[in-house]
Amino acid sequence: MLLTGDYAKLLPALERMKIDQFVLEYATPRAGDIEVVGRSLSDRELGLGVVNPRTDDVESVEYIVAKAEKALEYYKPEQLFLNTDCGFGCFASRSVNIEEVAYKKICAIVEASRILKGKYC
Repeated sequence: MLLTGDYAKLLPALERMKIDQFVLEYATPRAGDIEVVGRSLSDRELGLGVVNPRTDDVESVEYIVAKAEKALEYYKPEQLFLNTDCGFGCFASRSVNIEEVAYKKICAIVEASRILKGKYC
């Protein structure tokens, strides 16, 4: 069973951490709303998970841009980094997804970042 729920229960521990960047999974609804960490951790950088490496569906550029724009309500553009939830190579003997799908997902992140840079930087 996958864990569900937002990061609220982890906030006290996350707030105490003396680190500059959190890399959090937000590509699936089970992570909750970005507002939970945005209200408390916007003084740090955020690696925002915007694609799910476990599915074959390639997230649209528009979906990724919308996720990032929601995060930009709490974070400055220079604090926000787009990435995958977890990664494509979680297991040494087999990757999470096939190369073609992983490539398309990464291309979608790149295109979304170009759009966002054009709008916010």
